[in-house]
Amino acid sequence: MVERCMARGSTTSIEALAAGHPHRWMMLGAVWLLYLCFGLTSASLAPLVGPITKDLGVGHAAMGVVFGAWQLVYIISAAPGGAAMDRIGPRKTLFFAGLMIAASGIFRAYADTYGIFLVAVAVFGLGGPLVSVGAPKVIALWFDSKDRAFAMGIYITGPSLGAITSLAITNPLLMPLFDHDWRAVLLFYAVITAVATAIWLLISSHAEARRVEAGLRSAPREPQLLVWKELLTLPTVRLMLIMSVGIFFLNHGLNNWLPTLLRDKGLPATSADLWAMIPTAVGVAGSLIIPRLATRERRYFILLALLLSALTATVLMHLSPGIGLATGLTLQGIARSSLMTVAILILVEMPEIGARRAGAASGLFFSAAEIGGVTGPLALGAISEMSGGFGSALWLLSGIIILLIFLTTRLTR
Repeated sequence: MVERCMARGSTTSIEALAAGHPHRWMMLGAVWLLYLCFGLTSASLAPLVGPITKDLGVGHAAMGVVFGAWQLVYIISAAPGGAAMDRIGPRKTLFFAGLMIAASGIFRAYADTYGIFLVAVAVFGLGGPLVSVGAPKVIALWFDSKDRAFAMGIYITGPSLGAITSLAITNPLLMPLFDHDWRAVLLFYAVITAVATAIWLLISSHAEARRVEAGLRSAPREPQLLVWKELLTLPTVRLMLIMSVGIFFLNHGLNNWLPTLLRDKGLPATSADLWAMIPTAVGVAGSLIIPRLATRERRYFILLALLLSALTATVLMHLSPGIGLATGLTLQGIARSSLMTVAILILVEMPEIGARRAGAASGLFFSAAEIGGVTGPLALGAISEMSGGFGSALWLLSGIIILLIFLTTRLTR
């Protein structure tokens, strides 16, 4: 298999090892399922803020720390996880990732104090980054550049659909079904993740997948510190790492607090959850369309357009429930759907990176990005508690997006 790849004139011996093999769609489906569970688990706390804070006796600021707990672990583990992905391969590392996400859900369900609950959420940070860096690695190995953007557009719908599912069924369906026991709801999500992990292990045990893993193990290995050093010398990589912080500050901050923000506007819990589904539902459609449009020559301009959409959204989200707020949520969904995907495409399709270093580059990207993932929910929770609402927090997000727009103009040069 490695020799066949080299015969095609790849720049490295592991570039798109399994491109064209029919099993690539099964691998894509299995990664998508794991990413769906990632979104399901990460979004499951947002609709349960009320009963969780009441049961544990904490406020919005403390809950903001919980929202950011797993991202803090993520920052530390993403870069080493990306390096492990390049060396060991996706099969074992993604299996471990699924186990950690399921374990986090189980620990949350049985946590009886705020401290234990905080640690339980933090465990998610051991599995989450491996899914984040593993998905681009799988796509780079199983799809060539012709189909890569389409495949990435498909897998990125996974976390969005997971979040939609969580918002759609947590309060209207699962809470009544489990006698309004939020712990039972989280345990139910953990069981779903465990099943998805077993499915990944089955599909990734295919003979072709094992040959890909063997190709990874036989490829020449570079010292990991040298790889990171070489990547950080690239100006595009450095700019993308800085921008990733702002992108995740925006996405994670709004994702975690959006249902609460909408309830503060007078919407009941079930209605707020349905309104909060608008960006995610729009994002699913955008994930399938926008990455395919982001060709090399248009990629930076699409990134700029997505940021302008996000900026308009944060302004419109100051409005009361109505057409203006709905438009803002729609624009937020358009931006949310593809900001991260386009940024990762810029990285993995750089000649210096490709499939060979996709894990390492993605690991650096997500390690930096989750600095924003931690500070976003924490900052928005603290500001809302101090100011008595989310107005000031939304203006902060607008300022960050303006900074990202400026950095994008530098990126295009």
